[in-house]
Order: sequence, then structure tokens, then C-alpha cells
Amino acid sequence: MPLVQLQTNLPASVFSEEFLLKLSGCIAASLGKPADRMNVAVTPALPLLVAGSCSPCVMLTVSAIGATDTADKNKEHSANIFDFLTSQLSLSEDRIIVQFNELQPHQVGKKRTVMTFL
Repeated sequence: MPLVQLQTNLPASVFSEEFLLKLSGCIAASLGKPADRMNVAVTPALPLLVAGSCSPCVMLTVSAIGATDTADKNKEHSANIFDFLTSQLSLSEDRIIVQFNELQPHQVGKKRTVMTFL
């Protein structure tokens, strides 16, 4: 049940349903998670500064259980995500920041319980 949050200063018009599905699919494939378990939120048109500049940029957070717990895994995920975002949004790599958060099953609630019990 990965949670993906993309924050950007790009306009909302850039983020079609097709983009969301492609982003979700890219991250699901990288994490080895089913596409129907992905949760993606995009917050566009924010005042953002990355690396000392307000030029177009993205800050992406990926939170998942059992898929973001090592440097080696996250290095691979990072490469996959950067490839997708640079090609889809025409951003250079220095305009993208990705943060990985490893979640524990007891930290994610669903269906009136937590993932530990599902």
C-alpha cells in the first residue's frame, strides 16, 4: 500500500489522469507492489525552491512497507523514478528530489485496522 506524494511548482494542467496512472505504474513496478495498491497525490502550483532556485521542480515522497528499507533498493527506485520524471516532465535531474520512507505495517491504517492485521 505505497503512498506517493508529488509536490511541484508546475501547473495542474501537466498532471492528467494518464500521467498519474503512468507514475503509479512506474513506482509500483520498481517497488514490486501491485498497481491496485498504489496511492498517489499530486499537489501542483506550489511556491517551491529546490537547490536555491524556484525554476520548475518536483519533490517526491515514496512511503512503503518492506520496499524502501535499504540503500541498494532505494538507489534502484531512485533511478527508475528519475528516468520517468525527467522524460515525462522535461526536468533535469537537479530539479528533482526524492525522499524514501520505510513504513512498518502498524503505521498504516486501512479498513478500520492497521496493515499488521490485514
